[in-house]
Amino acid sequence: MASAAIDPAAPLLRSNTVSDVLRRSAATFGPRIAVRFEDRTWTYAALDAAVTRVAAYLHSLGLHKGTRVAALGRNSDAYLIGYLACARSGLVHVPLNYNLIGRELTYLIEQSGAAAVLVDPSLRDHLDAVPTLPGHLIALRDTPGSLVEIAESVDAPMDFAVDIDDLDVAQLLYTSGTTSAPKGAIMTHRALVSEYISCLAALDFRADDEPLHVMPLYHSAQMHVFVLPALMVGATNTILEVPEPGDVLRRLANDGHRSFFAAPTLWVGMANHPSFEQLSFDGLAKAYYGASIMPVPVLHKWQRKAPTVGFYNCFGQSEVAPLTCVLRPEDHADRPDSCGRPVLFVEARVVDGNGVEVADDEPGEIIYRSPQLCSGYWEKPQESAEAFRDGWFHSGDLVRRDAEGFLFVVDRIKDVINTGGVLVASREVEDALYTHPSVAEVAVVGIPDEKWGEKITAFVVLRSVSDGVPGAPVDQSAELLAHARTQLAPFKVPKEVVFIDDLPRNASGKILKRDLRDTATEA
Repeated sequence: MASAAIDPAAPLLRSNTVSDVLRRSAATFGPRIAVRFEDRTWTYAALDAAVTRVAAYLHSLGLHKGTRVAALGRNSDAYLIGYLACARSGLVHVPLNYNLIGRELTYLIEQSGAAAVLVDPSLRDHLDAVPTLPGHLIALRDTPGSLVEIAESVDAPMDFAVDIDDLDVAQLLYTSGTTSAPKGAIMTHRALVSEYISCLAALDFRADDEPLHVMPLYHSAQMHVFVLPALMVGATNTILEVPEPGDVLRRLANDGHRSFFAAPTLWVGMANHPSFEQLSFDGLAKAYYGASIMPVPVLHKWQRKAPTVGFYNCFGQSEVAPLTCVLRPEDHADRPDSCGRPVLFVEARVVDGNGVEVADDEPGEIIYRSPQLCSGYWEKPQESAEAFRDGWFHSGDLVRRDAEGFLFVVDRIKDVINTGGVLVASREVEDALYTHPSVAEVAVVGIPDEKWGEKITAFVVLRSVSDGVPGAPVDQSAELLAHARTQLAPFKVPKEVVFIDDLPRNASGKILKRDLRDTATEA
């Protein structure tokens, strides 16, 4: 018996785009609250309708499928709606670090070829230094006619639709640029939705998690590892504009949030906050950290304070959407310094400089194959060819793998220090210094040196007396160096300690070690 042919021109039949993620959740969880931001709440049905209204509005401006739309905003419901509306209308969303100004901001807008910018009015003056602005500057919120007002309009059309394939580009996700100029990772709908499913499998999201989202939504970790997967399962998501350690601690203790993610810089700040020991976090069930390396002593402090909380180490990079590996709670006791094992849709190898797989417990570069991968770097064919070689994506991360497949980050390859012909991982030195009670934060880099090639140099932020740390803070580097010698081989002990007030970071919490190197070299 002959079967009827399926119309190949019916794209919605098998559609699996970012827009479909919300559409399906709205159909399943319609009246449930999806998002809270300040005094506004959105049910799943209302959020889905809002996204359609904004998508239709963007299309009416002449912003059609494939057009790049930059977003310059702090966390808000409007920022999330802007991202989802771009996905629904086939536009390519370009998230911008809201701390950027001048030359760096100009570079991202011009390199992406953005035809519009969604912008918080409070950040509008950041664009004044951009020589040639895109044709459309659209307020996200806090002003008449803003995107959030359009989202709330009951008169906007609801029959808007654009044919989008899951191989269409959804986002240009620029790398953080801690070692070089940012590169725009080309993320398709397929790559992002594949990653969302990997997150569901690895991170145990549930509808009753009541997640608190505080890290920047322009960053791939908060948006793509936590917010979108949480929307897939019907959770109620609370978004904060900017995190303050004391406020976040209070919310985690009192507001019923069972799930929370932060970069290590915030976990460190909360652990050092005066209210940390006075509060209880018994209601918190799942605690996630990632985006940069978590100091093991800080992790142990949190585990002692909240022994019933399950901690998850989330490891990855922007080019893989970004989650690649997870260390689950049950594996933390034996391997607290591991980044876990690859997630559902990620295949990983650890290789030497010739692409040959290394033996267990030997350091090598981790390389990936995955449907989550970017399709290359926007208008950078040479960099794309260098990163994608022999059928694998080369990450630049130096790791080792044990016999059970658990991975351990040694360092970024560019952050390994060659001192006297011996390679030293900066993370190992940092973890040793973190165990001193007077150290609040530390970053270790290699500084060019005639004798050593690279001189191991530690930049240290001391705890203040107000932190309530027992014992007096150190007054000179000799005490810290003596402490380091009790834990490290002599060749790993820093040659110099530099005390500073704050470590330079980008808005996602990554320490800008290139800035520390430049500062020390210029001194």
